[in-house]
Amino acid sequence: MATIKPFKGLRPPREIAEDLACLPYDVMNSEEATRMAEGKENSLLHITRAEIDCPEGTDVHSEEVYNKSVENFKKFQDKGWLKQDENDKYYIYAQTMDGRTQYGIVGAAACNDYHDGVIKKHELTRPDKEEDRMILTRYLNANIEPVFFSYKAVPEIDKIVASIVKNKNPEYSFVAEDGFGHQFWTINENGVNQQIEELFATKVAATYVADGHHRTAAAARIGLEKKAQNPNHTGDESYNYFMAVHFPDDQLAIIDYNRVVKDLNGLSKEQLVEKLSAGFEVEKIGSEIYKPTKLHEMSMYLAGDWYKLTAREGTYDDNDPIGVLDVTILSSQVLEPILDIQDLRTSKRIDFVGGIRGLEELKKRVDRGEMKVAFALFPVSMQQLIDIADSGNIMPPKTTWFEPKLRSGLVIHKLD
Repeated sequence: MATIKPFKGLRPPREIAEDLACLPYDVMNSEEATRMAEGKENSLLHITRAEIDCPEGTDVHSEEVYNKSVENFKKFQDKGWLKQDENDKYYIYAQTMDGRTQYGIVGAAACNDYHDGVIKKHELTRPDKEEDRMILTRYLNANIEPVFFSYKAVPEIDKIVASIVKNKNPEYSFVAEDGFGHQFWTINENGVNQQIEELFATKVAATYVADGHHRTAAAARIGLEKKAQNPNHTGDESYNYFMAVHFPDDQLAIIDYNRVVKDLNGLSKEQLVEKLSAGFEVEKIGSEIYKPTKLHEMSMYLAGDWYKLTAREGTYDDNDPIGVLDVTILSSQVLEPILDIQDLRTSKRIDFVGGIRGLEELKKRVDRGEMKVAFALFPVSMQQLIDIADSGNIMPPKTTWFEPKLRSGLVIHKLD
């Protein structure tokens, strides 16, 4: 069962929370981070992307940048922009997009749960990205940014959350520049905090990494590292846990994650369409954007026209958690045999576009000539993600896109 503890959060005062909170470090480059932090001396980007306060061209992985992060983190605390709560507690973090709100419990997940498989993953991680987050965590001795977890919904937890949201004013409430709403409550009653801890320990058999696989892996490794360095280790130290926002699965929606390819592997438009007909029923739609409406249906944009592609029976296996995925079908029927893209992780001929950008973005990239063909996919479901994680399988790269992204800075977990 899942071990999720309350903790003494390090948080901003209410009046600066909106300015301090920022998008996760990995959804922007240095130039974008600089623009986002412009005019905001208390933006958390000065800690998570501290290269913006270093000379232009500074290596983002240099010791200079990590030291600047430490300097800025101390400054934020000295100036009172971040203050630590006196007592251990859980927090509720709500996000609203397109009229839909999801409510997550912010708590400290156990590193041992990750090593023991209670925290389940569905993606592979890259060692270099893990190492970068480990280094920053070592320097700061804190989980600066939360990871995004899910769990199978528990009615008793839902009831507690609903009561707090209905009867208490949020600590923070704002609409970010992207139009998404963010609200945040503190749970100050000891009895309620104890009840939540017990419910997770008795009702939640596993939690699932939705977004933040690298941060999760890095945090769990830091826990092991600090344990090895402490001859008086007891298991109760803060470093045995890391910060995560836990959302019930029935409140989450995954959006599509699409593909664009730079060339047709020497084929003409007509030859590609002909080859596709072996694995798909191909229907030419025309210039109007076509969005897939169900599983095993995808769309393609090629030379000014949209096509509806319906996978033929025999090209997928609905009884296989991986074989049922449309990303698997696209790879096995199109990308590998026709376009000769054998490894999605290393190929320079393919790129990935999150569905938040819309299918218009696919059309633009092809029309500009930087790409030759685009494929839009029907999104994976939460149940598919859970089935894959439970079976111990790994999804193909760039399969899931969760939105809204968690704002960093509403609460921080210190490791001392």
